[in-house]
Amino acid sequence: MDAVDLIQWPAMVVTVVASWYIASVKKRKRKLGFWLFLGSNLLWVTWGLYSHAYALVVLQVCLAGMNIRGAEKTETAEPSSDSSGKELQKKDE
Repeated sequence: MDAVDLIQWPAMVVTVVASWYIASVKKRKRKLGFWLFLGSNLLWVTWGLYSHAYALVVLQVCLAGMNIRGAEKTETAEPSSDSSGKELQKKDE
């Protein structure tokens, strides 16, 4: 196993940790989760190019775009409302 082949393991760990943070109700942790996801996208693209896994590379580029969008939405998020349209209290402040 080459050194580049080992990148898949930290990529997997970073992806799992990012998933944990992205599920947080705290804005700061969600933001960190998006940055971790972007780091994992970079690791997966590196490994995918080396392994000629081009479908994985395309997937990671698409996911990176969604992560950038999510990070931007987290920055500008307004208070949510429930199904009745009643504004919910922000927990992230």
